[in-house]
Amino acid sequence: MFRILYIIPVFIFLSCATTKAPKEEFRGVWVATVANIDWPKNPNDEVIKKKKDFIQILDFYQKMNFNASIVQVRTAGDALYPTDLAPWSRYLTGKEGEAPKEFDGPLKWMIEETHKRGMEFHAWLNPYRATVSLDTAQLSQKHDFFQHPDWIIKYGKKYYYNPGLPAVREKFNQIIEELVTNYEIDAIHFDDYFYPYKVEGETFDDTESYKKYGLPGQSLEDWRRSNVDSLVKDVHKTIKKHKPWVQFGISPFGVWKNKSTDPLGSDTKAGQTTYEDLYADPVLWVQEGWLDYLAPQVYWSMDYPVASHKIITSWWAKNTPNTNLYVGNGTYKIKNNADKAWKKNNEIPKQLHFARDLDNIDGNIFFSAKSLIGQHEKVNKKLQKKFYNLPAINPGPLNRVVRVVQLPAIKSVEVSNTIIDLCVSHTDNVPRFINLYVVKQGKTELIGKKYLSESEVEGCYQFNITKKHLRKDLVINISDAYGNESAVQPLNLK
Repeated sequence: MFRILYIIPVFIFLSCATTKAPKEEFRGVWVATVANIDWPKNPNDEVIKKKKDFIQILDFYQKMNFNASIVQVRTAGDALYPTDLAPWSRYLTGKEGEAPKEFDGPLKWMIEETHKRGMEFHAWLNPYRATVSLDTAQLSQKHDFFQHPDWIIKYGKKYYYNPGLPAVREKFNQIIEELVTNYEIDAIHFDDYFYPYKVEGETFDDTESYKKYGLPGQSLEDWRRSNVDSLVKDVHKTIKKHKPWVQFGISPFGVWKNKSTDPLGSDTKAGQTTYEDLYADPVLWVQEGWLDYLAPQVYWSMDYPVASHKIITSWWAKNTPNTNLYVGNGTYKIKNNADKAWKKNNEIPKQLHFARDLDNIDGNIFFSAKSLIGQHEKVNKKLQKKFYNLPAINPGPLNRVVRVVQLPAIKSVEVSNTIIDLCVSHTDNVPRFINLYVVKQGKTELIGKKYLSESEVEGCYQFNITKKHLRKDLVINISDAYGNESAVQPLNLK
């Protein structure tokens, strides 16, 4: 997820004003498991420590009113859940292929804990990275490196799946199908690794598969892009076939093309681009309707000369209007980058303010989870006070089905100090959230939301509110997985 452009840093002296939060906004955080970046902190930790650390991440971002965690469940041909399609990840268990001890169903547990906190769970997978190094001694014999060596290509310091092979795409579709049908996930998510980033002096040796599967007159570059297009199209079809409300999102590298190679590109000077070097064309995917959301990684500061956050964000907003568009922000760079703009506490707030002022941008995702926890207190306070002081509704999928959502039945409601204990039942078969609103001057303002399981028709939920809210009229409703809301029903607390 990291990509660095080496140029001369510049100072930025702009300030960020308070901005009114929209009712609907995506607020996500990437939880990276590869190399134990975010979680688990150590694969050999006791289960109780692993669970505590994951909950710490969720609690931190719940307090910040984030509404989605994007958790990496496949890093490099492995899995953080039980499956016959891949070996257990060594980043979870310490040894690839070895099941976690005393930790049954880790993915199911992570999903449940995420949902308990009113957040969506997006399952993040890397399709084509087969290994993280050339050291294959740590790989399980169940890994595709051994099971299907003809699928694998060595390039640079890693091994990759060959995207040009239909069998590779078929296997990956099976992986997606298993996740979507077996787990109550809210989305499937890919990051920026498609064909590998270019390595000087290296050749990605897919000549034989190009000869076999390339169309007459089709260039190698166009054939490679068509392979990635096919994967994206097939995955979208697989998801929607089984659960049309489950979303599909991709987070590409921030620069599609530089203007120097295409007048439609951005006014940037990126050394590599997602279209020409990674053979990925997210603009096409959006045009074809294969994605519910796009989250380009715009990890540079506002006026960074080679790749300005301001220029790139504006470019995506202009060129991909037919999707939910979220900006990927590089919070890992705060006080940790040669670009001096990151030494200031207002770089991320400025980026959020800029995004909210643009049409077609629907939220943000931070990389990565650990970047704000236990540090950058001034930044965190600014985010909470100016941007995330209230919760927000999650954007729904693009294939939104307009349907009537029935009112929930209130079975009981009790108030103790500033805590509301609410028990409800409902009849919806694709519920998503129960929402708590305060009524102000005839308008509703969201102050709390709880996740509703697909498998439960009733439940009890606890809302923490303020004494000020108790003096107002409070109402609840239900929103479904497509983003439709029921009418509101008052809570009679007075």
